[in-house]
Amino acid sequence: MGFSKYTKWLAIGFILLFVVGWTASIPGTAQAEATKTDPVYVIPVEQKIETGLEKFMKRGFKEAGKMNAGLIILEVDTPGGLVNTAQNIGKMIRESNITTVAYIRGNAASAGSYIALNADKIAMSPGSMIGAAAMVDSTGQRVEDPKLVAAWKAEMSAAAESSGRNADIAAGMADINTVVDLPEIGQKKEKGEIIALSTEQALKVGYADTIASSPEEVAAWMGYSTDNMFMMQHTGAEKVASFLTNPIVMTILLFLGIAGIVIELIVPGFGVPGIIGVTAFVLYFFGNYVAGFAGNETWLLFIVGLVLMILEMFVPSFGILGVLGAVSLIAGVVRAAYDTSHAMLSLGIAFAAAVVVIVIVAIVFKERGIWNRFILSESLTKEQGYVPTASKEALLGMTGISATPLRPAGTAVIDQERIDVVTDGEFIPRDTEIIVIHVEGARVVVKPK
Repeated sequence: MGFSKYTKWLAIGFILLFVVGWTASIPGTAQAEATKTDPVYVIPVEQKIETGLEKFMKRGFKEAGKMNAGLIILEVDTPGGLVNTAQNIGKMIRESNITTVAYIRGNAASAGSYIALNADKIAMSPGSMIGAAAMVDSTGQRVEDPKLVAAWKAEMSAAAESSGRNADIAAGMADINTVVDLPEIGQKKEKGEIIALSTEQALKVGYADTIASSPEEVAAWMGYSTDNMFMMQHTGAEKVASFLTNPIVMTILLFLGIAGIVIELIVPGFGVPGIIGVTAFVLYFFGNYVAGFAGNETWLLFIVGLVLMILEMFVPSFGILGVLGAVSLIAGVVRAAYDTSHAMLSLGIAFAAAVVVIVIVAIVFKERGIWNRFILSESLTKEQGYVPTASKEALLGMTGISATPLRPAGTAVIDQERIDVVTDGEFIPRDTEIIVIHVEGARVVVKPK
């Protein structure tokens, strides 16, 4: 009887264990997985895709690695940008050991969609967009080169495949000639069209894994605590660079640089225009250098150009040094900028405005201009101790006595003054009466009376 009772309770225990295990295996009834407490690092991707963004993101990935972050969230809202830079960023994302989620909070357009496709997961906020990745040039015109288009389409397709997404859709985002069926959203992409997906469309075709309203929701969706999230911040230098590389600010700096230096060169002695000009150029190159647009070679071009232009003022080179200096300076300005066409436009506007100011200054301060160094402007006056040669015209027709023999030159006394005279070639003895028959400057011609 006792053994039977023991067996009964043992059986009940096994049954309870079975029920608990079976219940735990049913979705929704299992104990919630423990929330991950590793740091979550949020990197904003909220500007054009260029070398400055690449430099910024490299720093972000490096900092995330140092803090042993378990998740990186790329907060994406970009109109696109340089393809080669996007490729570098995509490679950086793929090679990272940290799980990466692209959280599209706005637009992941053009090269921005490529960056998002290289992430492990894609989350989108309501009202966002991904796609429209056809290649365009610096003027906004669509690139027609088949080789370039094919290469970019292949890059987009490969990025989609790497995260298990439909490669044809990525091809349709990059190439207007690709035809793609989109039965999930009841559409078909025809030739001449480009694919751009809304949040709901992206979710249906597998180009978004979830919809979220904030980075915190993304972190929670990935199983991470929101108490250990870090937002990457721009450094003070990066903030200053962002301001200095604004197209309007860049144009103003170029204007001040050109006007200040040229005014200092042609109207020396002030000092202030030169200081302002050099400072403006330094700020221009500093902003573009910190932003990642300019390299050390741009500083070299600027310095060489400035030195050559200064030398032109003191070394006779028939304009050669000045032309070389201007070319070097312009090359440095253009190479330092993010976009060549924008740099040329800013430079043109700044140059035109500077010319107007320089002309006005040159007119107002014409007495101090450097050109005065090459013009004889001083006069020799009696007040300075210089006595001009008296005119001999008054001697014409006057008579006198030869004080020396005239052979044909000699000296005569005319109006009680010894005068150097000449004859027409004849010899006149001493103490002979003579008359002045011709005066030419300081040359007095006489003959016997």
